[in-house]
Amino acid sequence: MRVTIAEVARRARVSKTTVSRVLNNKSDVDAATAIRVREVIAATGYIPSAGAVGLARGVTRTVGMLVPGLTWPWMGEVLQGVADVVESKGYGLLLSTANRGADSLDEFARQVSAKAFDGLLLVEPPDAVRHLRVLHDSGLPVVVIDDRGRRPAFPWVGTDNRQGGAAAARHLLRTGRRNLATVTGPRDFGCTSDRLNGFHAAVLEAGLDLDPRLIIEGDFTSESGEAAILQLLATGPEFDAVFAHNDLTAAGVLAGLRKAGRTVPDDVAVVGFDDIPLAAHTQPPLTTIRQPSREMGEAAARQLLARLAGSPPPDDPVIVPTSLVVRESSSAHW
Repeated sequence: MRVTIAEVARRARVSKTTVSRVLNNKSDVDAATAIRVREVIAATGYIPSAGAVGLARGVTRTVGMLVPGLTWPWMGEVLQGVADVVESKGYGLLLSTANRGADSLDEFARQVSAKAFDGLLLVEPPDAVRHLRVLHDSGLPVVVIDDRGRRPAFPWVGTDNRQGGAAAARHLLRTGRRNLATVTGPRDFGCTSDRLNGFHAAVLEAGLDLDPRLIIEGDFTSESGEAAILQLLATGPEFDAVFAHNDLTAAGVLAGLRKAGRTVPDDVAVVGFDDIPLAAHTQPPLTTIRQPSREMGEAAARQLLARLAGSPPPDDPVIVPTSLVVRESSSAHW
């Protein structure tokens, strides 16, 4: 059944006139009411007729954002960076998650059809290939944040994962470590290969090499970090350092080492990646590669607003540099 303007008004608890004024971008509707109406439009898939409303992309003054979920450790910083920029320019932010899998993505597709926002910031959810194709075909301005899939159809903003991996290796080598283990992220993520390749390149530069038996695939969870380290201790060759591809994995590595009676950093040094708030409060505090999450959100929002203002998409991705944060988990007291 086709959703009517009366149904939108009922769900948004406003009059049909108010819905019409929101659709026509009238300035006499307060921002909170306008966003509520647009959320209902997006949720119901209401599509205004051309005769009823002159709604066209570029006039809602709302930016959409689709993320896999809000539990990712660095997502809050990304969102804050986005909000700081879009709100300063007078735009609203309509946030969607993919928490319910295909149902969430189908609902998001209805938002795109309903033209609920002018442009989209995207942290790609799993299993979103079909919906990304719809996005591309729709012509909606899109900027991807942290493009783990490397999809050249969209402009994207990321961090220098390769440089971060190299910095982790060089730091561990400077502390005198020589037998370096790695717990990676999922192998199909672009950031995983970049972090591992940068780490490996720095090791090769030092005249050493990585033992493939000391490279274990994880899934960015603390559980996978603990399981990987216990596996290495039980079956692998000796190691004196671990580079975990994110801080949650590194926290699991620390737990596994404690369980096995290994001390950090005396027996094994540990380096993570991200510098989420947890990193400063592990035991011992975690050396890590800082991923500038808020800056990534800010850069992506600025790029999208520039697109909406008529600027062409950039030819190259925007890469925000990482930095090494040294704490007690890798202290160079040898």
